[in-house]
Amino acid sequence: MDIFLVVIFGLVIGSFLNVCICRIANEESIAFPPSHCTNCGYELKAKDLIPVLSYIFLGGKCRSCKEKISIQYPIVEILNAILYVAIYLKFGFTLNLFKFCLLASLLIVIGFIDFKTKYVYNSTVVFGVVSGILFAALEWIETKSIPWNYVAGAFIGFGIIYLIVVLTRGMGEGDIDIALICGLFLGIKGILVTLFLAIILGGIVATIILIFKLKERKAEIAFGPYLAIGGIIACLYGSRLIDIYLGLF
Repeated sequence: MDIFLVVIFGLVIGSFLNVCICRIANEESIAFPPSHCTNCGYELKAKDLIPVLSYIFLGGKCRSCKEKISIQYPIVEILNAILYVAIYLKFGFTLNLFKFCLLASLLIVIGFIDFKTKYVYNSTVVFGVVSGILFAALEWIETKSIPWNYVAGAFIGFGIIYLIVVLTRGMGEGDIDIALICGLFLGIKGILVTLFLAIILGGIVATIILIFKLKERKAEIAFGPYLAIGGIIACLYGSRLIDIYLGLF
């Protein structure tokens, strides 16, 4: 029953994430106007807003104008629900459940927007930094100990990507912000795993793109999605990956 509720909650929040992704990318308010078809303006009713099921029942098309609905919508909803379940199974009903569910959802929004626009918006960065500070403060209150791990994680994430941006221009300034947020939420070990995975994943994808000439050699490739993926994996499996790595030596 608990997992079922987590799935439902994850799907509902995932539906809201789609609103954030589309509207933030278009620099629109996420509150107004109500959800509507971007093609014909049809205002969506409750029956049109059921996560995943509405997409299936409508055949992936607008009820009014029959314009095709992006597959992004069910993908984001399902992905968010899966991550919520995985986080719940790992952390149980604790503060970390809310902390890392929020991080996962935020990284989904940032990752999808960066993939589409190659831009990281200040609104998502401010929300992430403020949320990270609040969770660190809650841990400080609970443990009576200053959470230096998260402070250091934020500085490490910010510092490493900042140096890469300054020295190589191989990444964008938005990547600095994403690394800062991941470090603030995940701490020292978590941000190191995040950066390692992001660089590996980004390198693999860039190599595939070059080999198969999917883009021009000088085409810009968003690195934010790989940081987002790395951050989510680090959240769930960071400690295990570190143990595996250390076991090799």
